[in-house]
Amino acid sequence: MESKDPKATAVKPAAPATSMAAKIKKEEKISNVRGIRNAFIVIIACAIAAVCIFLFGMGYGGNFEGGSNDGHPLNLAGTVYKGGFIVPILMTLLLTVIVLSIERWIAISSASGKGNTTKFVADIKADLAKNNIDAAMQRCKQQKGSVASVVYNTLVKYKEMDQNTVLSKEQKLTTLRNEVEEATALEMPSLSQNLPIIATLTTLGTLVGLLGTVMGMIKSFQALATSGSPDSTELSTGISEALVNTAFGIATGAFAVISYNFFTNKIDNLTYAIDEIGFSIVATFAATHK
Repeated sequence: MESKDPKATAVKPAAPATSMAAKIKKEEKISNVRGIRNAFIVIIACAIAAVCIFLFGMGYGGNFEGGSNDGHPLNLAGTVYKGGFIVPILMTLLLTVIVLSIERWIAISSASGKGNTTKFVADIKADLAKNNIDAAMQRCKQQKGSVASVVYNTLVKYKEMDQNTVLSKEQKLTTLRNEVEEATALEMPSLSQNLPIIATLTTLGTLVGLLGTVMGMIKSFQALATSGSPDSTELSTGISEALVNTAFGIATGAFAVISYNFFTNKIDNLTYAIDEIGFSIVATFAATHK
């Protein structure tokens, strides 16, 4: 009996099929959302700045009678200084809101991309209507930003599903929807970062201002309760403390509310744009594939 050469009869392993993910360019991070990661550093820096302004600016002797901050204030800076130790706390909160608002403006502006988001959405939908996926992907690279990043990664998955012969149409559509959701979930946290702090300062600023107001009123009533004629200096100091803290608390709360609602609306607009394009991509795939 002839013995067969095992090398001759051995079945060569099949070469691994080149996946579509290898053919298509890897997903790219084309968004560049800039922002401050650690807001605690911002709060500390604002606190240092507030204390310096309070002590060396408002507490400067030239702002008071007799050249000492123990005297009667001669201007608004001296009056604010008489607001007491609550004032630098409120100044810290107000400066924090201002700094984080500027930081969010820069971050969300970079997330919007280089061009107008509304025009970008319209252009992408036009490319999808022509089934020109490559042109849409190139447009995403030019636009940059969070919306473009989500769209680009979804289009990468679109091309992968386009050449996939294993999955059914419904499975491909589900995969595309999941890609939109996953890409959106990766981008959105960087947009809403630090906004919870601004939202907290909305209430905290008002409450701290109210605390300063109450403390000022207590000092005023103590001055009125003294035997004989009331101490006019103590009375005016207490009233100044109450009014100054009220003003700072209202200003901090109002600015925080406006800032939070403004940036929340900006993020909602970006989210709507992503949802609109995501729906168009899925609809285009459903219309062009059996």
